[in-house]
Amino acid sequence: MKQALLKIKSTVPLTNDVFKTVLEGDVGTLKAGQFIDIKLKGFTLRRPISVCDFDDNSITIVYKTVGEGTLALSSLPKGKILDVLTELGNGYVITKIPKNAQVVLVGGGLGVPPLYGLAKNLKKQNINFDMVLGFNSDKEIILYNEFLNLGVNTVVTTADGSCGVKGFVTQADLKNKYVFACGPVPMLKAVYEVCADGQFSFETRMACGFGVCQGCTIQTTQGFLRVCADGPVFTKEQIVW
Repeated sequence: MKQALLKIKSTVPLTNDVFKTVLEGDVGTLKAGQFIDIKLKGFTLRRPISVCDFDDNSITIVYKTVGEGTLALSSLPKGKILDVLTELGNGYVITKIPKNAQVVLVGGGLGVPPLYGLAKNLKKQNINFDMVLGFNSDKEIILYNEFLNLGVNTVVTTADGSCGVKGFVTQADLKNKYVFACGPVPMLKAVYEVCADGQFSFETRMACGFGVCQGCTIQTTQGFLRVCADGPVFTKEQIVW
């Protein structure tokens, strides 16, 4: 964990209630699948938000304005300095991919952004993979063009059939595939039941964000583990539903 003062470089809307904010400064050493925890004036608890993209001096986050805290964050001006905890959680581990495995990245809704940084890393290492992005409707689609610009074969599913394949992400062929997944728990469970193996990033409410309060535990084959400190990424063999 690293505490840093980061400056807002830009904030742009992606949909009516989803925003992309770029923070710059001494961001630390990040890995795909990790998250940051932002302190906001007037709020007791920090706001944990997954990392979408990063480099040596910037972090890109994509978040939905689901409450007063994220709404306040989306309204902050360019140049505003924020107190941010970075390097939080355990991210995806590319070295765990079995030899000759067929790899698929599966994201649902706000579970899509953390997969962007992972996709860039896989590309750099010349690892072939496909993308499956799931949304409720075409009005909620985010980052689709960004994945296409990486040269990734990307399939979109929508629950109402307004774009791409009608249905859920499991409409895609995930059998015998090694999956990197991020999204709501029902989606993760559905993917878990059909894929061969993989790594799953859990979305859960967090209070402290770094393992002290024990408020985000889930049951695993190793007992109860904290999503914030022991996750948010867990392997398929660790998960107990």
